Amino acid sequence: MKTFKILTLITAVFSLAQACKKDYTVGGSLHVAQVNMTTYDYLKTNHIFDTLVIMIDRMGLKDELNKSGTFFAPTNYSIRNYVLAKQDYYRVIRNNENLVYTFDSLDLPALKDTLRGYMFPDRLTRDNLSAIGKLRKANNGETRLIQLIPTTDYTNQNIFTTDPQYIFLTKIIPLPGSPVPADSTGLSQLLPAQLLQTLCQTTGILTTTGVLHVLNNNHMFNYYNDNQ
Repeated sequence: MKTFKILTLITAVFSLAQACKKDYTVGGSLHVAQVNMTTYDYLKTNHIFDTLVIMIDRMGLKDELNKSGTFFAPTNYSIRNYVLAKQDYYRVIRNNENLVYTFDSLDLPALKDTLRGYMFPDRLTRDNLSAIGKLRKANNGETRLIQLIPTTDYTNQNIFTTDPQYIFLTKIIPLPGSPVPADSTGLSQLLPAQLLQTLCQTTGILTTTGVLHVLNNNHMFNYYNDNQ
């Protein structure tokens, strides 16, 4: 009986260690999810995109979204960050610290091209991205830099055999003497101040109409604060 208790304890400790190890590595896994629905329909199934779906509906972008090869989806938090930043802005310029600005205050038709800046014609996955990155025109005609960058941040070299890689969506701001490059040969000439980089928190969701990547919750829709 004593031997059985010892073996049971050892098994429990080993199982716990394996569970901890598994949880630690979840963020670096190369998870690819195939879903049997369109990109739009998939967004509707997840409440983290409720506000985004309202925007898509009111802007009449459902069909364009489903025709896009890749969509970088901002979450409810990204849009809320934008609304709060706009509220702070209007409180200052109108000298009214009690001014209330909500999602319903947004001029959604004026933001249609902004949302189209997260859509791309071609399919962009881990398989065709690199740390150098690709310059791609979004559906609104603006150029974005899309990269797959390895990192050693928050990782344990005793667990990971290779460094985790994360997809980044970057808006490029033209500056005097430093325009947005026409192709990848000009990437090395970009200044750090030109790069508004956003990490994707989930990548590689494959819908029946395209590829979906989800931007992290700290991202601000329209890169608003970065543009100010």
